[in-house]
Amino acid sequence: MAVDYDAELQSFEWDIPDDYNLPAVIESHADSFGERVALRFRDADGGEDERAYADLRDDMNRFANALESLGVGKGDRVIHLLPRDPDVFAVQLGALKRGALLVPSSSMLKPKDIKFRANDCEATTAVVHESLVEMVDEVSDETPLENFVSLGGSPDGWTDFDELVADESTSHDGPDLKAEDGMSINYTSGTTGQPKPVRHRHRWMRCFELVNAPYWWGVTADDDLSDELLWATTGTGWAKWFWSPVGVGLTTGATQFIYSGDYDPETFLELMEEEGVTHLCAVPTQYRTFTQCDLSTYDLALKEALSAGEPLNREPIEAFREAFDVIPRDGYGQTETVALLTNYPGIDVKPGSMGKPTPGLGTTIIDEDENEVDVGEIGEVAVPVGCPGIFDAYYEKPELDEKTFSGDYYRTGDLASRDEDGYFFFEGRADDIIISAGYRIGPFEVEDALVSHEAVTEAAAVAAPHDERGSIVKAYVVLTEGYDGSDELVTELQEFMKRETAPYKYPREIEFVTELPKTSSGKIRRIELRAQEK
Repeated sequence: MAVDYDAELQSFEWDIPDDYNLPAVIESHADSFGERVALRFRDADGGEDERAYADLRDDMNRFANALESLGVGKGDRVIHLLPRDPDVFAVQLGALKRGALLVPSSSMLKPKDIKFRANDCEATTAVVHESLVEMVDEVSDETPLENFVSLGGSPDGWTDFDELVADESTSHDGPDLKAEDGMSINYTSGTTGQPKPVRHRHRWMRCFELVNAPYWWGVTADDDLSDELLWATTGTGWAKWFWSPVGVGLTTGATQFIYSGDYDPETFLELMEEEGVTHLCAVPTQYRTFTQCDLSTYDLALKEALSAGEPLNREPIEAFREAFDVIPRDGYGQTETVALLTNYPGIDVKPGSMGKPTPGLGTTIIDEDENEVDVGEIGEVAVPVGCPGIFDAYYEKPELDEKTFSGDYYRTGDLASRDEDGYFFFEGRADDIIISAGYRIGPFEVEDALVSHEAVTEAAAVAAPHDERGSIVKAYVVLTEGYDGSDELVTELQEFMKRETAPYKYPREIEFVTELPKTSSGKIRRIELRAQEK
């Protein structure tokens, strides 16, 4: 699906019905093409499952009934920790049908992270895979959680999901839902404190259908999708899950593939071939490792390949073009937004470019005074406040709202430049967020965990360049008196961090220093350390 870029910019209109909500979209799909397959699932052991859109509707309503029996209603917060599983959509859609707010959480988090999220948003219900319940059990007494639902089994104190949804009733009269009603609270890493609770409304899904689907994935609800199979390799606890499997796959009525196994490049390539995947969305680290395989041995049905999380370098782009006649196309956005910049289907891809602004958002580059910068100048990627494609509030954090929306623009914190053809190029972060293999990591979380080790007095975490992951977390560490830096201590600190934080956050490099650069007021100058790494 090629796009006339200039024409789209001129003609685009936001069409968001007042009564838009995702459960109603699923009901409509089930009525219109209920037998169309919504998801095809495979696990690492070869097990398979399949759900049609009529099945999704019934699954949604059964779980909504179950939540009603537990007393969950409109506005209540439902936190979930789930692997990629065929029942994920039942959980998410069922909670939304009740009018609850989803609080997606990665299975890579630690108990203290769950405790923080549950307390911060006052979640009352947890839906967790049996393999992850110990994470919640460890802190549940310190949270407002009251209802505990387990998928894949029923540990002590937990209600079995399968038993809850055993009721044969496949209809549910939930509350009236509007486009402006709350849908989710997605936590995003901060630079100086705990993750921030980004609240999204049901309109977010409509924005994905209007923007991400046609201007990145190359699909629309009006297309003949019978021969298309979408695969986004993301996990269920990330905003990217809402960007693609939910925001594109479900809203357009496409068929999508879900695989629960761990990442292995050869396995993923084999799955793409066997399943006939036509649209793939992966992170740059995966594309880089794909190209370490002999791509000429795979016969893929790929029509579109998408990349997100960080800029994709030239080598995997050229490798995919040569092997499959498909050019991976970068897209850019945040937990707080839809796709702000993409390499449209049909557009000439410039390696390293984030693409061009998607229609309707007004994405631009500004300086400190909110003036748009000239071609070639570096500024901050920004979107006008009030645009439907971005969030409009943090959950019950008015002080953050005031700080974020007091000007004319929502500032992303990402620096970029624009060339004479209108392509944007990523230039780094305006703050200290670390982007590694597509994960956004707040340095505070790394530093806070490091200094809890008895050997560490001070720590600073920054991004260090890495060929495969784009960047990695590097920690500069000032040791407590009596400790000496050594390879053994590096290993000890890394293993400690893997226990204290999500594994993708641990510092892959540690450098011992006698002091850290600081401002006159005593704040660590990470900018100096970042410059040193570059």
